[in-house]
Amino acid sequence: MSKPSTLRPSAAITPAEATGRSLPEVHGSVPVTGVGGWLRRFLAFAGPGYLVSVGYMDPGNWATDLAGGAKFGYALLWVILLSNLMAMFLQTLCVRLGVASGRDLAQACRDRYSKPVSYVLWILCEIAIIACDLAEVVGSAVALNLLFGIPLVWGVVITGFDVLLLLTAMHFGFRKIEAIVITLVTTVAACFAIEVFLSWPEWGPLAIGLVVPTIPNAEAFYIALGILGATVMPHNLYLHTALVQTRDIKKTADGKRQAIRYNTIDTIVALGAAFFVNAAILVVAAAVFHVAGHLDVSELEDAHRLLAPLLGAPIASTAFAVALLASGQSSTITGTLAGQIVMEGFLKIRIRPWLRRLITRLLAIVPAILLIGASGGKNTVGLLVFSQVVLSMQLSFAIFPLMSFTSDRQLMGEFVNPREVKVIGYTICTVIASLNLYLLFQVLGAAWMALIVGIAAAFALWVRFVYRGN
Repeated sequence: MSKPSTLRPSAAITPAEATGRSLPEVHGSVPVTGVGGWLRRFLAFAGPGYLVSVGYMDPGNWATDLAGGAKFGYALLWVILLSNLMAMFLQTLCVRLGVASGRDLAQACRDRYSKPVSYVLWILCEIAIIACDLAEVVGSAVALNLLFGIPLVWGVVITGFDVLLLLTAMHFGFRKIEAIVITLVTTVAACFAIEVFLSWPEWGPLAIGLVVPTIPNAEAFYIALGILGATVMPHNLYLHTALVQTRDIKKTADGKRQAIRYNTIDTIVALGAAFFVNAAILVVAAAVFHVAGHLDVSELEDAHRLLAPLLGAPIASTAFAVALLASGQSSTITGTLAGQIVMEGFLKIRIRPWLRRLITRLLAIVPAILLIGASGGKNTVGLLVFSQVVLSMQLSFAIFPLMSFTSDRQLMGEFVNPREVKVIGYTICTVIASLNLYLLFQVLGAAWMALIVGIAAAFALWVRFVYRGN
């Protein structure tokens, strides 16, 4: 008798599973049909890419970029570029999945995988969201402390709950949320444009660091993987597959093709802006801290304190704090939306939106308060870098399913990945998985790594040969 497969064929999906919309309160709420002119059509589709892009410039990115620039100058700038190119590639696959299949990544996993696998993927995704939210609320709390002197613990509480007020803008249309986030992203970009102008970076070493791959030592490798984890975020993949469905497109092949084209352009433009911000953070750290011999900037507060005297301009410190606050606030909005998508998609739970978002925020606030209390508010950069490495560890559990689904002709139809996209995509997935396994070996040692791999293998074998559910 044949054993049940972990992956269920499309024909096995029930009508009940095929129903249900991602982000139902705003699904198909933005009209894009009947809009005249190429530019107006593009602007109608523009928005999801910018909401996704904030995850690529959140406080977790600041931590890894500051640490990399301060310790190693411009040497790790190429990691930001490579990570951003990977992110663009993966996010365009999210566009394809969301538009062509009408399912977000969490729903697709629930539809196509057995329950044990879906539950494990859900737990891992929640861990990634908690790690991401931890970076966002801690970064925003630090910004409130720098600007207004609010203690870090109270800053975490304020940051955790003020996002609920911003998300009430959904009742006035999803475009309001997009407008708020785009305003915050513009603020971050403007602040760091000022920082780069004041820091006068060395353009020759900068260009070399951008195109010549180097990893100076083991610590640089740890930070580089943190940059990768901070840039290619697992929860962003789930988020993007849902956000593209907020557009009311024609459900024809031509309508989907147009939506994929415009959303892809939106994604590339938005993530290009995110690359500028990430690169600017590392460049400022290299030009200001590394050159001055401040190689161990272990606190965001230290970076804020040192900028003004080293650059001779008080506005530098203020711009840093304002950008940090705008970055954290924009990221908490999208992180909360991602939590809603994951909970609904994997568990098919329907509860009141405000309660769903409150649960998502509490999952980040409680660990943040505990960790800040335990550390006394010290080593915030180290805490944020660690959170980004945790994110990187979760990547494989999102990108392999994404590649599998977008390569499935039954699910994607004519929008299935062509052969060259499959080759590139699975190469990226393999590289990321290999780097994470190597990091596990470096950080935990052979015994713990063998235990983790053994548990994963045992679970896979149990699902494949023993589990008899659906």
